[in-house]
Amino acid sequence: MSPNEWIALSMIGGFLILMLIGIPVAISLAVAGFVAGLAGFGPLLFSLMPARLYGVVTNYTLLAIPLFVFMGVMLEKSRVAEDMLETIGRAMGGVNGGMGIAIILVGVLMGASTGIVGATVVTVGMLTLPTLLRRGYHPGVASATICASGTLGQIIPPSLVLILLSEILGESVGTLFAAAFVPGLAIAVIYIVYLLVLGWWKPELVPAIPEEERAAAGGMKELLRDLARSVIPPLMLVFAVLGSILGGVAAPTEAASMGALGSLVIALLARRLDFQMLKACLHSTLTITAMVYFILLCALAFRGLGGENMVHDLFNLLPGGELGALIFLMVILFVLGFFLEWIEISYIALPMFLPVFIGYGTDMVWLGVLVAMNLQMSFLTPPFGWALFFLKGVAPPEVTTRHLYLGVLPFVGLQAMAVVLLFCFPGLATWLPDAIGW
Repeated sequence: MSPNEWIALSMIGGFLILMLIGIPVAISLAVAGFVAGLAGFGPLLFSLMPARLYGVVTNYTLLAIPLFVFMGVMLEKSRVAEDMLETIGRAMGGVNGGMGIAIILVGVLMGASTGIVGATVVTVGMLTLPTLLRRGYHPGVASATICASGTLGQIIPPSLVLILLSEILGESVGTLFAAAFVPGLAIAVIYIVYLLVLGWWKPELVPAIPEEERAAAGGMKELLRDLARSVIPPLMLVFAVLGSILGGVAAPTEAASMGALGSLVIALLARRLDFQMLKACLHSTLTITAMVYFILLCALAFRGLGGENMVHDLFNLLPGGELGALIFLMVILFVLGFFLEWIEISYIALPMFLPVFIGYGTDMVWLGVLVAMNLQMSFLTPPFGWALFFLKGVAPPEVTTRHLYLGVLPFVGLQAMAVVLLFCFPGLATWLPDAIGW
């Protein structure tokens, strides 16, 4: 190996050591990357860094990130998500597992309007977990359903994962949005079928809401009125944003700005928009966006040190050609998901593997959705599944870590099954972009 490749390996080792001793991921990346870059490039590093950093912060596609984040935070802080969850829960509560199904449906709508896993998991967890436990839901099933629902925002457009993957893969954001639409909905349907089967097989784990409680909440007329008031506006916003992208009317960044404006209008019509809430939304948007951009900026060093060539040589040793390389990539990403966040995996691991698949002529759109679905599992896989951490922070004391870890295992298995289905049937991802003409 060349000296730079040894430096790249040392950078990875240093990054892992810093992370394991408790240094935040972004700081670990920055320190390891800077030291490795200085060792590999010398003083030239100080000439290379400004251009690389400027290229990231001025990227027009990445401008969609703060806009979509603002849209999601506004819908969360204006309590639109809270109203939506309560109404859908009343509509589905008469079925065994119905409240869980309502949480999945809300996860689909919030995923299509926010794309922020933490906001979805915390909001839904605070609103529903105590209620689910009081109504007899098993703590593990209730917690895992909330966590799995929150991760839908990682695959259902508009998703921050897909925006960043489009930049890495060199594909348009709109194409990846279209490709992920059907697989994202398919995962939600798999979750719903699982809850229905669980409600039929072991109804004591996911009991229905008693009829008298549902009757006390109002009749069908009141339910339809609440559905029109709390579900239709965010649903229209989702159709406006995604429809404008998939229909070719607006670029993703332009659609994101329209979504941000639409979330302001919804909050205003709900009479919940005031200066304090707007200030809190802007602060949260700035914090989340800064975290994403900082990690992106700190993850640039490895590629310049010859990391791709080293990985390419490693893949040449694998049996099975393209199929073997794809299976190896999926396994590596799954294992990394136990320890790292999706941003670090996307910007450290994936760029190293990418030249191999470009050489094979792999469909980048299909590969991008496969990677996004794999990264979605990283939010649920113990010990460092971030959705589990988010929920544990707001869960009642009777919900233990053991409940979370054991309860989430079936949903990890369901997601793995969805990845296998997409692996075997690439058309699930490619048919919609082809139908649109992308």
